[in-house]
Amino acid sequence: MDVTEDPRRRVTLADVARRAGVSTALVSVVMRDAPGASQASRERILGVAKELGYRPDVRARSLASLKAHVIGVLFGKAGRFHLELLDGLYAAAEERGWDLALSALTDSRDEKQAVDSLRDFRLDALVMLGPPVPEPLLAGQVPVVVVGWHVDHPEVDIVRTSDEHGMALAVDHLVSLGHSRIAHLEGGSGLVAQARRDAYRSAMRAHGLEAQIRVVPCGGEDQLDGQRGARALLQAGSELPTAVVAFNDDIAAAAMSVLAQQGIDVPRDISVIGFDDSVLAQSPGIDLTSIRQVPREMARLAVERIVARTDGADVADREIVLEPGLRVRTSTGPVRES
Repeated sequence: MDVTEDPRRRVTLADVARRAGVSTALVSVVMRDAPGASQASRERILGVAKELGYRPDVRARSLASLKAHVIGVLFGKAGRFHLELLDGLYAAAEERGWDLALSALTDSRDEKQAVDSLRDFRLDALVMLGPPVPEPLLAGQVPVVVVGWHVDHPEVDIVRTSDEHGMALAVDHLVSLGHSRIAHLEGGSGLVAQARRDAYRSAMRAHGLEAQIRVVPCGGEDQLDGQRGARALLQAGSELPTAVVAFNDDIAAAAMSVLAQQGIDVPRDISVIGFDDSVLAQSPGIDLTSIRQVPREMARLAVERIVARTDGADVADREIVLEPGLRVRTSTGPVRES
């Protein structure tokens, strides 16, 4: 049966060879970008492959090769920043000639289930964007890099931005604008949320504002959680803060929306700072002051560390900590005079 007669069937090398009128071996040479095919043959075969919608079978290719090919990636619903990290991982892996196999974490799909689905690809290494756990399941079995949090396991590499410095930058900026009643919209119970919560408290103490420390529970990291946190802030019954530092940009943007619905102006009544400096923060409708991370650089470093580990190279330090930056936009301003 011709592949065009059954669009549900996966297009194979044999299909491409049949349509192009060449051998399957020659198609394989072209798809692997190996020597042995004329320029005319390459162009014809690639044209037919594109016409038929041929895509390489990643699992078959990794099984057939002795060279490491596949990086498994675990990711969760941690807002837009994880999407930007994924984009960076694709770019960095492609540059190295590697493939990615993605597995998502959901409310009903935990780390074990997500890892088990990756085993079908015979992954050669693992990059974890989530879940932020202290003991990744595959630690010590394949090279593992976690992105965004600290792990004590000696066989796990780490690429993260300094949450301590990031929160210090946020609180320093607000204090310089005259704010002292500064609350924190936290991001749930995970390790990253805990690190940023602790960093917020430390930054407040550094300015002598321990009595003003106020952590508002959101329950998670996405925009629905941010809405819940903002409503909790408004319903607390105590005096509203003059500024808020959110766990991430998604929570900050959602909080700004809830505040606007209640007639509370940002930044005139409350200044708001996010964390990540994602595309969301930079959008004209949000224009959010945020702590900047660089997802493409983090992704590049994670892939470089994976390649180094699989090549058996000596690695001086298993933890890479990047320094964040502060991007000031219109969501923060001077404290309003009473």
